Amino acid sequence: MVARRYTNDRQRPLYMISVAAELAGMHPQTLRIYERRRLISPQRSAGNTRLYSEADIEQLRLIQQLTQVEGINLSGVERILELEREVARLRVEADRLRHQAEELYARAAQSARSECTASIVMVRRGTLARRS
Repeated sequence: MVARRYTNDRQRPLYMISVAAELAGMHPQTLRIYERRRLISPQRSAGNTRLYSEADIEQLRLIQQLTQVEGINLSGVERILELEREVARLRVEADRLRHQAEELYARAAQSARSECTASIVMVRRGTLARRS
């Protein structure tokens, strides 16, 4: 099995289903239902044990908030999570495009500075000045 590298500790799978359920304040069967509905996606160990990360626990708490406090059904929760993923993807894309635009602007400004040379020329009043 290849060791995975995690970009941050929130994504590192640490908790078995019983611990994750307790941390989220849910029954383990509820976590299995949420996994079947693809609301969460725990990773699996080499022995096929579900392992949940801190990010998964936060996701479970959000689902609990939406269903119990806000009164949203699981179909609504699925849509909300889908839209949140889309918003996150669009933010990354907007940041990439903004960075690209800034680079292009800087290159254009540099190019304009190097192509444009200006000189101040003293001209006596009443005479014509011609560009050479």
